Amino acid sequence: QVQLVESGGGLVQPGGSLRLSCAASITIFSIYSMGWYRQAPGKQRELVASITSGGISHYEDFVRGRFTISRDNAKNTVYLQMNSLKPEDTAVYYCKCSGFLQDYWGQGTQVTVSS
Repeated sequence: QVQLVESGGGLVQPGGSLRLSCAASITIFSIYSMGWYRQAPGKQRELVASITSGGISHYEDFVRGRFTISRDNAKNTVYLQMNSLKPEDTAVYYCKCSGFLQDYWGQGTQVTVSS
């Protein structure tokens, strides 16, 4: 019933940019906090950035100054603009919605940064 669909991943060179999108089927989308996480091979899933219902953003240190999270409530969509990408950014990126009863996750989109 609750669906989150990520898109925008792909292969880019170091220093390049990608814009990830997460389209949500959740009603009254604007009241939920949203986040982007990533999981690299052999590593645990980690928080990248989050944004509250009020538009307040949080970034982990390893992406601060390079990534920007935003949301368009009219489109039920959250974005992650990724600039100055590094090989260590390579991972599957997941969208998360902080629901009232549980968290909801998308299926992930692959981001590969390589020359």
